[in-house]
Amino acid sequence: MNVERGSGTGGARVVVVGAGLAGLRTAEELREAGYDGELVLLGAESHPPYDRPPLSKEVVRGERDDVSLKPAEFFDEHGIELRLGAPAVALDTAARSVALADGSSIGYDHLVIATGLVPRRIPGLPELDGVHVLRTLDDALALRAEFAPGRTALVVGAGFIGCELAASMRKSGLEVILVEPQPAPLASVLGPQVGALVGRLHTAEGVDVRTGTGLTGLLGEGRVRGAVLSDGTEVAADLVVIGIGSVPVTEWLTDSGVALADRAAGGGVLADEFGRTSDPNVWAVGDVAAWRHHDGSQRRVEHWTNAGEQAKVLAYALVGGESPAGEQVPYFWSDQYDIKVQALGEPLATDTVHVVRDDGRKFLAYYERDGALSAVVGAGLAGRVMKMRANIVARVPIADVLEPAGV
Repeated sequence: MNVERGSGTGGARVVVVGAGLAGLRTAEELREAGYDGELVLLGAESHPPYDRPPLSKEVVRGERDDVSLKPAEFFDEHGIELRLGAPAVALDTAARSVALADGSSIGYDHLVIATGLVPRRIPGLPELDGVHVLRTLDDALALRAEFAPGRTALVVGAGFIGCELAASMRKSGLEVILVEPQPAPLASVLGPQVGALVGRLHTAEGVDVRTGTGLTGLLGEGRVRGAVLSDGTEVAADLVVIGIGSVPVTEWLTDSGVALADRAAGGGVLADEFGRTSDPNVWAVGDVAAWRHHDGSQRRVEHWTNAGEQAKVLAYALVGGESPAGEQVPYFWSDQYDIKVQALGEPLATDTVHVVRDDGRKFLAYYERDGALSAVVGAGLAGRVMKMRANIVARVPIADVLEPAGV
């Protein structure tokens, strides 16, 4: 087994495992923070780092092919060694070595885990053509090849990916059935009241939205032709997409000694508020990382903006500096049809929701927790959402923001 050690400035080498957004941003921020040693970015896929949000939208619709996050010359210019098609299979923290799927291994002085997520599967389903998940660029291209006007698609799971795919399919001329065990689309993220407003949007666009039901079986021989739902009904479908969430990629860490979060609590790699894990030379960032938050909890945050914010904090901590980042306010968005759904803060299904604007398509909702503004969710009202950031940071009393809205 070929084991490589650091030979850069001072013999230091930082290895980032995972060439998605979080891994790339970490490498970029390390250089920005002044790290000048060896820097290796390992990617499990054969593609250079790319942007995932367009996969469920422009890519599957055939409107965009290049989703690269950086031009090829970026890596040479920043002294980042990019190794693609190199998934990690094991970590030896005593030897400070990562074993790769091709039988080689690479040594490190500091390791950053940024391995992200893989789609959750439904056990017991037959292997049939026409059944898809969506996580990678290859997944998106395979799904795009199935798009044809007049075909019927069954989307299982009305989370962000499921809702975005349903919108893309309708725009591409497909008939769509969207099923979700929760009482409304996105109910587990935005709560049932606001989730129902998102569901209304899809119904208005011609999607057959079925809530309170899930998938129990697939029909077909060789290729899918339909499905059996948990309410006992059967539906015909030319293709099926399963979007029931994702799980963190941590199997390769099982015997490493690096502390992992319990699967029941969402899983992931446990880390402090700077990304340090239970091993002083190992760090974690992005979707796979369960960071400690200001309330003392440790949880993962699966949002695009979070990856960049964490990368900056981690990079400056790793080099021994102080991060210039201010207080983070979680932010995520989802493009569906001609509407951008945005969430600022951390909405919880248990929050009290105040819908302060609703014209039948666009809406704005304030979330109240312990008498204060905790989050804002809007659809088609970008300016109204983003101007509430300072109020969320200050945790202003909900009455102070409701009164101007006339509620």
